[in-house]
Amino acid sequence: MIQVTDLHGHSVYVNAELIEVIEENPDTQILMTTGKRLYVKENAETLAERVLHYKQQCMSRSELRAERTESSG
Repeated sequence: MIQVTDLHGHSVYVNAELIEVIEENPDTQILMTTGKRLYVKENAETLAERVLHYKQQCMSRSELRAERTESSG
C-alpha cells in the first residue's frame, strides 16, 4: 500500500498493485484496474517513486524470507 492525499487533504492508502495508470491533467488521477479513479494532490512522479519504493520493499522481504528458508533447511 502507498499513502496518497486526496483533494480534501485526507490521507488514504492505495493498493499499489492495482494501479493501472497515473495521469496529470491538471489534477493527478490514479486509474485503478477496478475502473475506479482517485484524484490526489501528489504529482505523477512522486506517486511513481512511491510505487517503486513499495515494490522494492516487497522484493527485499521476499528475498529475506527465501534466505531464512534456505538457511533453516
